[in-house]
Amino acid sequence: MSEQGESDPEAGAPTPAATDRDRSEAITELAKRRGFFFGASGAYGGVAGFYTYGPQGASLKDNLESAWRDRFTVRQGNYEIEAPTVMPEAVFEASGHLDGFDDMLVECPECGTSHRADHLIEDATDIEDAEALPIPEVEELLREHDVRCPTCDAPLSDEPVEEFNLMFETSIGPGSGQAGYLRPETAQGIFVEFPRLKEYARNQLPFGVTQIGPAYRNEISPRKGLIRVREFTQAELEQFIDPETDEPPLEEVEDVEVTLYSAEAQADDDGEAYTTTVGEAVEDGTIGSPWVGYYLGVAQGWYERVGVDPDRFRYRQHLPGELAHYAADCWDAESEVDGDWIEITGFAYRGDYDLSKHADHSGESFTVFKQYDEPRTVERPTVDPDMATLGPEFGGAAGDVAEALETLAERDPDAFDAEEVTVEVDGEEHAVATDTANFSVEEVTENGEHVTPHVVEPSFGIDRIVYTLIDHAYETDTVDDEERTYLALDPELAPTHAAVFPLVSNDDRLLEVADGVVSDLRDAGLSVTYDDSGSIGRRYRRQDEVGTPFCVTVDRDGVEGDGEPTVTLRDRDTTAQVRLPASALAETLASLRAGETAFDAVSEAYERVD
Repeated sequence: MSEQGESDPEAGAPTPAATDRDRSEAITELAKRRGFFFGASGAYGGVAGFYTYGPQGASLKDNLESAWRDRFTVRQGNYEIEAPTVMPEAVFEASGHLDGFDDMLVECPECGTSHRADHLIEDATDIEDAEALPIPEVEELLREHDVRCPTCDAPLSDEPVEEFNLMFETSIGPGSGQAGYLRPETAQGIFVEFPRLKEYARNQLPFGVTQIGPAYRNEISPRKGLIRVREFTQAELEQFIDPETDEPPLEEVEDVEVTLYSAEAQADDDGEAYTTTVGEAVEDGTIGSPWVGYYLGVAQGWYERVGVDPDRFRYRQHLPGELAHYAADCWDAESEVDGDWIEITGFAYRGDYDLSKHADHSGESFTVFKQYDEPRTVERPTVDPDMATLGPEFGGAAGDVAEALETLAERDPDAFDAEEVTVEVDGEEHAVATDTANFSVEEVTENGEHVTPHVVEPSFGIDRIVYTLIDHAYETDTVDDEERTYLALDPELAPTHAAVFPLVSNDDRLLEVADGVVSDLRDAGLSVTYDDSGSIGRRYRRQDEVGTPFCVTVDRDGVEGDGEPTVTLRDRDTTAQVRLPASALAETLASLRAGETAFDAVSEAYERVD
């Protein structure tokens, strides 16, 4: 069936001027016009860093989250939770976010606009990761390159660079209430609930917990659309393991090819990303943690499944200066967008940092009891402080001194070889006679031990992946001497699975069959849109531009006679069409969406339409 028809001013076929337009501007314009995403609160002037997903974008994002949940929750056999987005201050004091969750800020002396100092350095130099640099070096680079304010062009070379905490603060309850913060990551909602979650896992390691939800960071200078925003969606997996005994099933992914940009390659002036396998990279130590390597391999297949272009994708290892305060080793999945590499996922070996911190601050147990195969007899240092002596000597601090002695006995039993030991309580040192501590080493029989699990974390930025999918799917070609724009989204992710068109809108029989097709497809669980407005060419272009993979047309040839109605099925990427029975449509489309059937196979099974 011919696709020619009158031109559609909304169809987005690029004009010569548009073909020269910056690619990101073209994608942003398409996203706004077709309902993928746009700046929020536009009626009130908008607020930088906040975006609303329109009908197409919300559906694409939901499909992406479903694909993530399928791979990292369901297929991995993990648990999923949904924690609050507001948490009390104590949580972030324990996690380190109150003291260390900062970006570098420089403020313009003329217009007062605040800027990310490291971003200004990256824009003015060849430095790719300026956030890893210390503040004095960033200040020196501002002077050396005469960096100016992007807003008003005032010089910033003599302005101080300061640390700015990225968390949104709020008050819980009326009045001054209790101090709280919007979570800057979903992970803490998992960590603080570990004492209960371990019970659901029957105290057996390893186990994983996932969460998909919003996080908030008060970015200094949001930019690049969905790339750097103040509210965003994360999909995170916290894998809890016994570091002594738990090993990942690396054999499942050891032959998966990955493109790595290691710290060593980044430090080399001629260093470049290179292709290897997960198994080789773990064996030669490039990837330090087998668990991190395992998830790099699992994620590689998932990225390709959802439509990330593998030729525009790599894993970059964090340099020592940019490692998060909790990370022993960290790799970023990066996609190339508009000539820049952007982080879309972080893979970190967090060790026992988080659980240990929350245990220290909360007083709760964040360990798992590990049962031995057989009881073990071990020597255990112990103290039995003489409280009759400690009480008069230390008063109200006597109990804390006794606890400090117990901790010292576990950590450094040799300290009790001296005539007295020194412990610290609330920053003050106290000397205690060894005889008063009643130190001894006893033989005890143990049935197991308490283990603080280590954490391996893949943390996915859903919004950045959404933008990546749109960018990597953005294509132009020529059909019937007319240039068209289309999104080659994977059918599993496409906002709409199929569009149904009656060829004309004034034929009752065509409309009846088309309505029946729409009903059947929706009953089969497919997302379907109906369009009877304009020429068939215009309708095809509208669906091409939002990435609808298949269009169904009901024409007079398909409804003539008393036989079963037939319809034409059009493939978005090739524009090829076949005619098939309407009754076979739902099963065919479901198979195409699931990737079980290719359109070429459908073409061989049914009549090809020119």
